[in-house]
Amino acid sequence: MKLKEWANRQGVSYRTALSWFHAGTLPVPARQLPTGTILIDPPAASLGRTVAYCRVSSSVQRADLERQAGRVAETCGVRGIMLAETVTEVGSGLNAHRAKLRKLLSDPTVTTIVVEHRDRLARFGVEHLEAALAASGRRIIVLDDSEVNDDLAADMVDVLTSMCARLYGRRSARRRAEAGVRAAAEDAAAG
Repeated sequence: MKLKEWANRQGVSYRTALSWFHAGTLPVPARQLPTGTILIDPPAASLGRTVAYCRVSSSVQRADLERQAGRVAETCGVRGIMLAETVTEVGSGLNAHRAKLRKLLSDPTVTTIVVEHRDRLARFGVEHLEAALAASGRRIIVLDDSEVNDDLAADMVDVLTSMCARLYGRRSARRRAEAGVRAAAEDAAAG
């Protein structure tokens, strides 16, 4: 199909799609004919890969990570879900500093992501991830929809610590600056 038609189907302008093509960031294979027409190659017939994602909040919980991966693999086997890979990661569910998850979400060959609980993927905004993946024909499978609160207290302490450091750090800097100005003014008046 032509680039213009593809852009209309994706909900982006033709100029944006053309910019992506020239920058080499178009998310689908495309080629330019000698006439200048840009064609989008049809997607390869593939069922995609199903990948399990397992996460814990701290390195202290590494043993829990292995057990979580085992539970996910076992439950997938019982439900008839064939896993191509299991990705494990240690990192807070509250921030975006999880390289393995970012790579998994950006890999178009991964059509299904399996997690044990919703909060293993992210503490907040899982609905947005599901909607974004669904727009490209991908999905998230949550094996156990019940709430898990074991890491929530630790994550809340991290959030409060970060907020307090920002708030009190700014006040401290302002007080130090004001003290420096006063000291300079006193030196100028004394000298």
